[in-house]
Amino acid sequence: VSRGFLLLTFLSCNDKHGDKCYYFSNISLFWKGSRSFCEDLGADLVKIDSREEQEFLVEKVKNFVMDTILGSFWIGLTDSEVEGNWTWVDGSPLDSRSDGCFWLEGEPNNAAGRSVSGEDCVAIVKRGVEDLNTWNDDTCSFAHKSICEKPRISPVSGTGELLNKR
Repeated sequence: VSRGFLLLTFLSCNDKHGDKCYYFSNISLFWKGSRSFCEDLGADLVKIDSREEQEFLVEKVKNFVMDTILGSFWIGLTDSEVEGNWTWVDGSPLDSRSDGCFWLEGEPNNAAGRSVSGEDCVAIVKRGVEDLNTWNDDTCSFAHKSICEKPRISPVSGTGELLNKR
């Protein structure tokens, strides 16, 4: 699949919620590679701002055809700078007191099973989509699919939703 096709697919904004467009990547990459992939599309890994956004993403993940039930999607949350200090890709902290924290039971656990450095990056796990608690901290060097996010923009005015003419 060419980058141009991916960009065109993303620009059509078929997966949208609120004022954002999403691209669910079929390519499994390390966390940094996933972030670079999203940046190449003019986006970044998803930052989940609300319960409603988490509901939207979980529903999409639930219906996404995966090669394994254990499939996961990287999101833009990491504690790679300071252990236990979770921050989004835009530098804002995760507010664990708000309605926007959706860890699987027992997570985050920083398990060092796959890497001595532990688990510093977060993925939405498909196996957990029975409810909204789908976040798992994982080793950043493990390959997962990813969810890219960008604002919806009109090609005419530069603001608002991209117009779909079908």
